[in-house]
Amino acid sequence: MNSIKKYERYVKTRDKLKNLSKNESNSLVIHYSCESFYDIKDGKTPRITSICVRNFDTGQTHSFSIHKAAEIKKVNNSDIPKQYDSLEKSMLKEFFDFMKKNDKHTWVHWNMRDINYGFQAIEHRYKVLGGKPYSLDDNYKFDLSRALVSLYGNAYIGHPRLPKLMKKNKITEKDFLSGKEEAEAFEQNDFIKLHQSTLRKADVLANVLGRTLDGSLKNNSKWCERYGLSPKSLTLILKEHWIVFLIGLAASIIAISQFIID
Repeated sequence: MNSIKKYERYVKTRDKLKNLSKNESNSLVIHYSCESFYDIKDGKTPRITSICVRNFDTGQTHSFSIHKAAEIKKVNNSDIPKQYDSLEKSMLKEFFDFMKKNDKHTWVHWNMRDINYGFQAIEHRYKVLGGKPYSLDDNYKFDLSRALVSLYGNAYIGHPRLPKLMKKNKITEKDFLSGKEEAEAFEQNDFIKLHQSTLRKADVLANVLGRTLDGSLKNNSKWCERYGLSPKSLTLILKEHWIVFLIGLAASIIAISQFIID
């Protein structure tokens, strides 16, 4: 990527994070789990199993899940597969009602960008079930995954990025399921386990967001990967951070002077 573009993207993302930091009570962290879309052979969109939305400021979490919908409708866990569509529709109705009431919040997510996995996928699934989803304005969606790439560069952490970020930052993996493990849990109708994983992942995303905002997120990026190395990008960096540059320059001059004197 062009160094100027890289730096401009960095500044744009940094400014969005600053605004988010100023309005933490209006920031919601969302994550959801679904049937594995890699194993579906008939082209249908994957079924949703659970959705968790966590207020970044208070930590209060709203959850929407198949097993909760089943409990409300007095459906035994063993009978959930037989009534999955109606239970899923009830769950998604509750979710979209919540979204509509909170549509002016910033919804922080991880790669929820398309019809395979994302807001569009949830909307489409509800349409398939006969519902009318509420469509959240894209301006209120914030992709934390892309933001970290803009801040630190593509090589800031290896793949899969979220689990490796957790390991790098010593964030516990309790209840966290990998994609393969989630698919296995779905096949075994272990919806409670899936829900616990979704809750955990929403918590992890809030943790990563917090560390990003306070500058404590550990990663593998280098300075040049963040800002790019070109005369123009360095000029922009110097223009924006001239006070830091002068302090650093003064410290260097003092250190050199002391070395000469000694």
